Amino acid sequence: MLLSPGVHGALPDHLVADERTVGPEGDVYLVFPADSPVVRAATHAQDDELPAVLEITDVAPVSVPHRIRGRAWISGWLTRAPGLAEPGRMTLRLEVGETSVDDLWGAESVEPEEFARAAADPLAPYEAELLQHLHAAHEDQVQLLTALLGHRSSLPGRAVPVALDRYGLRVRFVGERDGATFDARFDFPEPVRDVVGLRRAMHRLFEAAAH
Repeated sequence: MLLSPGVHGALPDHLVADERTVGPEGDVYLVFPADSPVVRAATHAQDDELPAVLEITDVAPVSVPHRIRGRAWISGWLTRAPGLAEPGRMTLRLEVGETSVDDLWGAESVEPEEFARAAADPLAPYEAELLQHLHAAHEDQVQLLTALLGHRSSLPGRAVPVALDRYGLRVRFVGERDGATFDARFDFPEPVRDVVGLRRAMHRLFEAAAH
């Protein structure tokens, strides 16, 4: 959702971009309908720059308590970028000034240069589908990971895969009686580069849990 002091009375749906991309210099490009309140505000902004904050909410793609995995805020200055979108739509460029993240790994600020250099995790495009598949088709194997918890392995509860990236799998354990939760992270021996590498890493992880 794109928030700006120049946009008043807009419905939440009108503040969500149809498309979002990050340019090579780290600028965020957002596509909106040409008649949206955000585009009108950017068009009439003084000095052709509109202060804005892009608020991102990351929700787990599986049913689990506390589904919000994290939030991020990208603040900066919004300008129009005509000619980049099809007729009837307008691309807005958000020049990044400050970024902060509060997620499963903790809270942190990110400098614009770091943001520009960052590369997407290779599993990101497939994460939702992979987690849903693990939860639906491999529930028993995911439950076996309890054996790798050490002193916490005796705690009862069901295991739900909640996050996946090139470095490992995060599982949320939910108590059957009280609903209390805790997360455990299962790191891969080495970062995976693609889905093929992920299959090998997951096989080794399940094998270790079974023995």
